[in-house]
Amino acid sequence: MKVVGRGPGKVEIRLKWDPSPLGESPRHLDIVAATYSVADPFGRPAYVVHYDSRSPDGTINMNRHSRTGMGFGFVEVMSLEFDRLSSAYSRVVAGVVIHQEPDPRTFGDMSNAGVVIAEGHQELLADDFSGVAVARATTVAEFARNDAGEWEMHEMIRGSDSDPETFISEMGTVPRSA
Repeated sequence: MKVVGRGPGKVEIRLKWDPSPLGESPRHLDIVAATYSVADPFGRPAYVVHYDSRSPDGTINMNRHSRTGMGFGFVEVMSLEFDRLSSAYSRVVAGVVIHQEPDPRTFGDMSNAGVVIAEGHQELLADDFSGVAVARATTVAEFARNDAGEWEMHEMIRGSDSDPETFISEMGTVPRSA
C-alpha cells in the first residue's frame, strides 16, 4: 500500500491480542518504531520508540500500553506525527515484538492478534499476523520520504526469529522489496 497526495500527517498504529488463558504466563506484545536519518537511511536507527520511551521531539508517542492484552479492542496505541517530524529523518519503520520471557512465543501462539494503521478514520493497513505465524517479531510498515519530501507508507510485513533487542537494532536495515 502506498499513500499518495500530501502523504500521512498523524497516524496511529493500533495493536490487539487476547490475554493468556488462566494459568499461563502473560502474553506481552509491543509496538516499536525506529527512525532513520537522511544520512544513514538503512543503518542504525537514530532513535527507537517503544513502551518505555518517546521521540526526543514528541512526534512519536506511545498513547496506550498493555502488558497482558486485557481490555476491549486495541489495547496498545502509538501515534506518529509525520507532519511535524524533522526533515533530518528519511524513514520510520514500525514493527511488533513479542516478549519472550518467561515463555518463548510466536505470532501463531497468539489468539485474536492484529494490527491496524489508521489516519483519522481511514484505515491504511490491517493485518492479523497469519503470514508471520512462526515469527517472534515482525516489521509492519515503512514510512519513507519521496523525492518531493512527502511521506509515503509502504506495507512491510516481514517476520523475524530474532529476540526483541536484536530485532529492534536490525528491523530497518534491509530495504523493503518493491
